[in-house]
Amino acid sequence: MGQNLQSTARLRPIDLAREHGLSTQAIRNYEDVGILPDAERTQHGYRAYDARHARALRAFLALLPGHGHQTAASIMRAVNAGTTDEALRIVDESHAQLLEDRRTLQAVENALRDLGSGEPGPGASSRPDASATHTDTFIGPLAAKLRIRPATLRTWERAGLVRPRRDPQTGYRLYGEADVRDAQLTHQLRRGGYLLEQIAPLIDQVRSAGGLEPLEAALGDWRGRLTERGRAMLAGAAALDACLRAARTAAVRPA
Repeated sequence: MGQNLQSTARLRPIDLAREHGLSTQAIRNYEDVGILPDAERTQHGYRAYDARHARALRAFLALLPGHGHQTAASIMRAVNAGTTDEALRIVDESHAQLLEDRRTLQAVENALRDLGSGEPGPGASSRPDASATHTDTFIGPLAAKLRIRPATLRTWERAGLVRPRRDPQTGYRLYGEADVRDAQLTHQLRRGGYLLEQIAPLIDQVRSAGGLEPLEAALGDWRGRLTERGRAMLAGAAALDACLRAARTAAVRPA
């Protein structure tokens, strides 16, 4: 079907839509937001597409699984505006985010190994009855270490993900070693795309020593999603390259 569209001089919205199982309204919407180049209009006001639009649509749909809708749309807007360098910059940023996510996953896996080799065991607590010890930290320094706001730690506390005790004299929150561990795991899993309600049972399992398997399963799922995203980026790159090559060829072709 794609070959037929490439060789057709004028295409209707339905022609583009059928190739990908889309609605004609979706095609019009894609044009309206700049994902497709502006279409010419017939004398009766109908949109007339051509091979450029077919290639742009294929490129966008190929970019979508690896980069997400917002990034894929931004890439295609830059392509359609003729700013190839900007399109490639956006692609580079998306790949850099994938690399950062892989590093985050590795950090979580390292934390998991640390939990198994040296963290507090079942039922262990960092909440002695005395006031602050040298192993405790306050909310400000912990937030700074994780590069988050103190309000985020308070939100995690309300969700039961961290459970700092209070200094009996000042009322300040005191985070012991286990609390810091829980905060670090929560932070890393949040960066991996997990919701607070998904993280809560993992933290509970770690605390109760019911087994680290739930966390290991989550990490396996996360790694699988990163792998699929990386492969999808490769497919998207091929479609984008075809789109850019065709545009460059058309630009140098004699009138």
